[in-house]
Amino acid sequence: MSDSILVLGIGNLLWADEGFGVRCVEALDAAWTFPEEVELLDGGTQGLYLLPHVEQAEKLLVFDAIDWGLAPGTLQVIEGDAVPRFMGAKKMSLHQTGFQEVLACAELRGRCPELVLIGVQPVELEDYGGSLREPVRAQIAPALALARQRLADWGAAAVPRESASGGLCDPALQLEHYESGRPDAAQAWRHGDARFRPR
Repeated sequence: MSDSILVLGIGNLLWADEGFGVRCVEALDAAWTFPEEVELLDGGTQGLYLLPHVEQAEKLLVFDAIDWGLAPGTLQVIEGDAVPRFMGAKKMSLHQTGFQEVLACAELRGRCPELVLIGVQPVELEDYGGSLREPVRAQIAPALALARQRLADWGAAAVPRESASGGLCDPALQLEHYESGRPDAAQAWRHGDARFRPR
């Protein structure tokens, strides 16, 4: 029996480059299929609710936006024991602390899988309702290539889909629909709800 593999995208689509991880796992699901032992999951900002998924996996590949202090758009692959340390380098949102706790809990219970993190250095986080910036968006395809290679190394080769899938994301939040529906920065308050955060 093959090892169970979890491919997890974490982050918040509503805060610009924070959505990188979720957009990566969506794009992977849309274009590729995998053997049945592979689960693709939009982890969003679920934090400790992800613990059962993590504990059931023998191998875990995570996509995320991580502030390493590098040039914007820099892509990094971090493995093993270094993953929690890098994920905690800077708290950008509640999901990061939550996911560190997930990994710590899984380790304490003796159920922490083999870990690989594919992360990107964000350009912009403080843009409520904003989208991925171009240097970050440009790293989705390279990140997916790295992920497919790692999955192949784990014995779970990707097979191109004959037609695109949108199974991981509500249609209203899929990247193209989300992009086409948002007003430009001149019309929208990008730093929270203006009713509660006066300019």
